[in-house]
Amino acid sequence: MSTDRLEALQQFYEEDPSDSFTRFALAQEHLKQGETQRALELFEGLVEDDPEYTGTYYHLAELYQRLGRREDAIQTYKKGIEQARSQRHTKDLSELQDALMNLEIADE
Repeated sequence: MSTDRLEALQQFYEEDPSDSFTRFALAQEHLKQGETQRALELFEGLVEDDPEYTGTYYHLAELYQRLGRREDAIQTYKKGIEQARSQRHTKDLSELQDALMNLEIADE
């Protein structure tokens, strides 16, 4: 079933590669299937191309953490916090701030 979902998302992506929601969902699906590098490429591209799509920052930073890229995770959380604050996305802002705080506490 996951393969079918991945194929459907890939088709949507090919039809409209600029659709942020599709790119995000495709990255998530690659991640679920253990295709970390492809997920990373999609998340990084999405942050680059659509920095206002604030939901991406949390997931990209979390992936950086899993990959042992602590500084990249911290910077990504901070960029996401800036974006969420400027757009008044309080839910994303709260999640990003909590995640950053938890990462910093874990390092103490």
